[in-house]
Amino acid sequence: MKIIKADYLLLCDEEFQVLENCAICFEKEIIEIDSFDSLCKKYLEAEVTECKPNTLLMPGLLNLHTHLEFSSNKSTLTYGDFITWLKSVIEHRDELSSICDESYMDKTLEDMLKSGTTTIGAISSFGVDLNSCVKTPMNVLYFNEVLGSNPAAVDVLYDDFLSRLNESRKFESENFTPSISIHSPYSTHPILAKKALQIAQKSNMVVSTHFMESKAERDWLDKSSGDFKEFFDNFSPNLKPINTPSSYIELFKDVKTLFTHVTKADKDELQKMQEIGAITHCPVSNRLLGNGRLEIENIKNLTIATDGLSSNNSLSLWDELRAALMMHFVAEANKLAKTLIKSVTKNAAIAISEKRGVLKVGYDADIIAIKLPDTPKNLDTIALSLILHTKNVDKLYIKGKEII
Repeated sequence: MKIIKADYLLLCDEEFQVLENCAICFEKEIIEIDSFDSLCKKYLEAEVTECKPNTLLMPGLLNLHTHLEFSSNKSTLTYGDFITWLKSVIEHRDELSSICDESYMDKTLEDMLKSGTTTIGAISSFGVDLNSCVKTPMNVLYFNEVLGSNPAAVDVLYDDFLSRLNESRKFESENFTPSISIHSPYSTHPILAKKALQIAQKSNMVVSTHFMESKAERDWLDKSSGDFKEFFDNFSPNLKPINTPSSYIELFKDVKTLFTHVTKADKDELQKMQEIGAITHCPVSNRLLGNGRLEIENIKNLTIATDGLSSNNSLSLWDELRAALMMHFVAEANKLAKTLIKSVTKNAAIAISEKRGVLKVGYDADIIAIKLPDTPKNLDTIALSLILHTKNVDKLYIKGKEII
């Protein structure tokens, strides 16, 4: 049992409460939040930690959509346009994969921990990131990805996916949860998607998918035209879309789903997706690939993630939140800052049905300690200060175990 005291506790609850001069008693879960003196008198055997002055405690951050397998990318891939980027991925994926060995991914995960991330959703296309995701002390939702549009190859593609899924299931634990990702409506045949989603429904999995990420995808699915037509003609002339937007969303109606990107989704599609699951917004990736700004004003219970280093220069959620703060200039800065922090704590935890993301009795003791740059004069602006100034954390606990 542990007690940790700090000048400020940011609960990340619905009211976005900030408590002063309080402490948390916890084991794997949070046992009680009260004054430091009260907890010390009540739990005499607890290990006690008093943080430095101007330290804030808050829930660990959840990054629900990231790719580790191309973590070696710096300037190999071409940004600016989605199709141009996609072509560069195809051209250089073997080169990037050969560089990005297990040690590379271990270091990437370590850096994410240092910045305060305690839960990730890892999208795995090939399974080469499995060992790294199993070893990390983070909570990992491991999304085995399925894709392939050729109906003649469905059985082979499904068997490969199933092999990776079953391998990941061998390592299931309280910190590692195998799951499923359906790549996208332009790349995954509905028969293949349905077979995978049947497993997800039966096992009560949260699943992930990319949807309406680019104008090229919108034009292709709606009109069989645009940049994707030219792209697909290089492989199979006269190809037609294998899904419509509405039929693709319908595939997920019985499975809790994280719909990622959705910058080109219309209002009806956004409404349907939020009835099924949650929206995951990746602002830096959207900007670098020329996909525009998601109008987050229309999103309830927004979640924000980094995507991978194939379309970002950082997997720090603080860097991502800083980018989002500048990108979404319509909202008042302090109000937006609170929304953004909730998107990587409370909202993200709700999206995957986990009791974390809030400092609350009975919730996972996933806690980070951040040394503020100075004494806050107005606690109502503390969210904005955190986003502007935080890089790494002073302490980090996952299920009560001190990692940093």
